[in-house]
This record gives sequence, C-alpha cells and structure tokens, in this order.
Amino acid sequence: MGTVPDGTNINRRCGALYPEQLARTVVREEADLGVALDGDADRLILADEKGEIVDGDAVMGLVAEMFIKEGRLHDNTVVATVMSNMGLDKYLRRLGGKLLRTAVGDRYVIEAMRRGGLNFGGEQSGHMIFLDHSTTGDGLVSSLQVMAVMLRTGKKLSELVGRFERFPQILEAVEVAAKPAMENVPQLAAAVKAAEKRLGDNGRVLVRFSGTENVLRIMVEAEDGALARAETDKILEAAHSAPELH
Repeated sequence: MGTVPDGTNINRRCGALYPEQLARTVVREEADLGVALDGDADRLILADEKGEIVDGDAVMGLVAEMFIKEGRLHDNTVVATVMSNMGLDKYLRRLGGKLLRTAVGDRYVIEAMRRGGLNFGGEQSGHMIFLDHSTTGDGLVSSLQVMAVMLRTGKKLSELVGRFERFPQILEAVEVAAKPAMENVPQLAAAVKAAEKRLGDNGRVLVRFSGTENVLRIMVEAEDGALARAETDKILEAAHSAPELH
C-alpha cells in the first residue's frame, strides 16, 4: 500500500501516521499482520490480524518478554521515554525486567542505551532501537523482530500484545504565545502538583513545551480513566487561563 510516490505525497494518508487503512486491509485480506513505516522508515506501527493498531509500547513489551526469557536483554532493562505508558512498567516488572525512562526523542534513548551498555529501547511512537543489529531506529529490523516472536511462540499478534494492560492515557495540547519555565507559571505548576498528589502511585502527569511548536503538551495517566480525564481537565483549565502563556 502507498507505493505510488509522486515526489510530494510522502506520508499522505498512509504509513505509521495513518495506519487505519492498513488495519482495515489486514482484516479484508485475512492477513496475519500489517506493517506501517513512516517516510524515512525508522518508525514502526503494526496492525494485528483483528485490525487493531499496535504501537511502540506494545511492541517493546512483547519483544522484551522474548529477550528476557532467552537471556538476551542486557541488565533486563528496556529504555523508553517519559511518554511510554505506565502499563509497560508494570508488565516488565512482572517479567522480572525494568524500564529506564529518558526525555522524548530517540536520540536520548540511544544515548542512554550506549551509556548503560543496554541493547533494546524505543518510543511509543514506533521508533525501536536494537543495538545488536543496528545503530539507529529501523522499521524493517523492528518488524522482523516482531515476526520472529510470532514464529517462535506460534502465537498471533493479538495474543502477544493482549497480555500488556495499558493504563488510560489522556493527551492534550494547548497553543501558547510564550514558553516560560514552569515555575514561572504558578497556577499551572500548582495544578500539576495537585494532580500528582491526587494520583499518587496509581498515575502519572507529564506537562512540557513542544521543542518545535508553540504548544504546551499535557499527558495524564491513571488506572482509572475517569480520574485521568478529570485531572487533565483541571490542568487544561489552568493552562488556558495562565496569563504567562498567552
């Protein structure tokens, strides 16, 4: 699919950014899985045989399980960014592994892997780094690793990813005119601190400015989806009304 380039239509309604059409095609063709790459083919998003979209967190979970069982995961540690779901932490702990988090960006994942002598990491968005095979993200390497798990276990992709329980995660963005340090936006800082206190160990809050856009990004996770939504709305209200941002 998406194999008719005209020089200007890169990523248009296809690939890792738009996997929905792929997912429908997988079901129609009764395929085992669908593979979606982005324009430079370093990101991987999958569709399982049921047409469900599988992101980077789920891929990291299923690959890590095989690596841990086979003794191939250095220090039993997966490197991921602060955007990865808390469900991945919980899943890896159950397997006897652990998650090391970095700032957003595959460059930070690779830096942490090299610094710690680790061999597997990635991002929720689909960048996967297998340092035993490649020095950077490679969607083809990533897809082959997933297919290797399927072949070795004899399980369908939906079965492999079904064991990873994802925490409800709310993502919001607020356009801003300025990007001051968070401590200089007192009402927003207070809202974030209050949300973190209410969530405790059963949730997580991440509020940061985009590095490329005039946007404040808000992410809230919790075991209870309604609670995650409520806390997100409180932070949103604080962000929209903060004069330091507008």
